[in-house]
Amino acid sequence: MFAAGQGSTEVAKELRVSVRSVQRWRRAWRETGEDAVRSRGPASRPKLSEALFAVLEEELAKGPVAHGRPDQRWTLGPV
Repeated sequence: MFAAGQGSTEVAKELRVSVRSVQRWRRAWRETGEDAVRSRGPASRPKLSEALFAVLEEELAKGPVAHGRPDQRWTLGPV
């Protein structure tokens, strides 16, 4: 996006981050190149183990009604 000349506000809106973050990234990109802005993965380790994540997937696949919800919509609270 930087190489294409997109403005900081446009990039921030598209990536759903602050303009200030985009400005920092742009400065790093200009000074160091693409490696400076390449993703290094999540900032923290997942809170669920692989086994618990598998259980969560199974339960979510059953659907909201199977878990006492009144309809087929999930909301973040019950999840």
